[in-house]
Amino acid sequence: MERLLIESALGRVRAALERGDYDQAVAIIESLRPADQAEVFSELDEEDQETLLPRLSPEDSADILEELDEEEAAELAQTLPPRELSRIVDEMEPDEAADLLGDIPPEQAEAVLASLEDPEEVRPLLVHPDDTAGGLMTSEFLALRRRTTVAEALEAIRRWHPEGHVVDQLFVVDRNGVLRGTVSLRQLIMADPQQRMVDIMDPEVISVPAGTDQEECARLMDRYDLIALPVVDEHHRLLGVITVDDLVDVLQEEVTEDIQRLGGAQPLGGPYLDTRVTRVARSRIGWLLLLFVTETLTGTVLRLFEHELAAVVSLTFFIPLLIGTGGNAGSQTTSTIIRALAIGDIDLGDALRVLWHELRVGLLLGIAMGTIGYIRALAWGTSHAVASAVATALLMIVLWANVVGSTLPLLASKLHIDPAIVSGPFMSTLVDATGLLIYLSVAKLILGI
Repeated sequence: MERLLIESALGRVRAALERGDYDQAVAIIESLRPADQAEVFSELDEEDQETLLPRLSPEDSADILEELDEEEAAELAQTLPPRELSRIVDEMEPDEAADLLGDIPPEQAEAVLASLEDPEEVRPLLVHPDDTAGGLMTSEFLALRRRTTVAEALEAIRRWHPEGHVVDQLFVVDRNGVLRGTVSLRQLIMADPQQRMVDIMDPEVISVPAGTDQEECARLMDRYDLIALPVVDEHHRLLGVITVDDLVDVLQEEVTEDIQRLGGAQPLGGPYLDTRVTRVARSRIGWLLLLFVTETLTGTVLRLFEHELAAVVSLTFFIPLLIGTGGNAGSQTTSTIIRALAIGDIDLGDALRVLWHELRVGLLLGIAMGTIGYIRALAWGTSHAVASAVATALLMIVLWANVVGSTLPLLASKLHIDPAIVSGPFMSTLVDATGLLIYLSVAKLILGI
């Protein structure tokens, strides 16, 4: 239904543009919700985007730039004069405005800042990297003093007009701005109007330093069901707040990056169709070359056992079966461990428990696959000796794949490398070569060749 609505709106906007009826095109876009506005806008040609954006109201232009991909929004913003862009940035959330200004040329960003109504809402946010708590937080929040009464707090909320902001959770600070507690909106409504914040606040506050990685912030908010996460400096002074809508963006970004790494490629950093072909190729070529070099180990193993393979040709029948099983078993284990690390089910201190767990899993899977492999080998008319070699190798390969698949992500995490990098094609390629070495070594021992 939503897709049909967007396609219909896009068609009407394009028809209006072809007629030169810009007012009609603007009216159609402004009638949509912000997310739909951005999707329709992103489908238009660059020339049409540059023509329409200044004609939209600053509020709608701000919504569109906030919803667009960061790279696309920055390219569009660079086409606007600083004064025109400042009118739009004034309507943006401070954290979104800081992200946008950080992606455009410094001289343009300074010119825009100079024209803003309140540049100090945005300027402090520019010093923090985008992927940290400081880069995610917004400077628009309501902080209450400890001696503020409930009645005064409610009046402050009414004056604040927190449109689009989370007000379910409010923060209590002392005279130095140090975070001392939190108060929920429900508490304020239920409390006596003359009670003070110090009497009803929760002093146990979960907060993060400004340099905390965005993935850790998302994990904390998910673990403790937080709708807002305060960000503090080294003296525990309240700097800003990360809201739940920021959490959704972070989770989507992190999942996208992990999935791209699982496939053996570097993250694109933007929508697929908006990414240049050369950039997509660059994101993949490094891993392809590495995997190509690693895969040559398989050929080296085959050359080492050339005599044995020539003596018992039937051994070659099972090479795809064995290395495929090992690669799949390793990838299964790796993806399980990576996910457990990501959601906090395990950490580096659990390495031995994880290894013991996967050894037992690998033993069960290896026995099952070995039994099936033995029966399959006999069904192909091979000797009992060859079938035994296949069965034994399957057991050992699955065990080995589970060991490698469980330890590599933990080792990568220890070295501060994204565990997703060691999964997928890399894991399969590594287990292919080592699994083949195990298989042919076992065959040589059992068959006496």
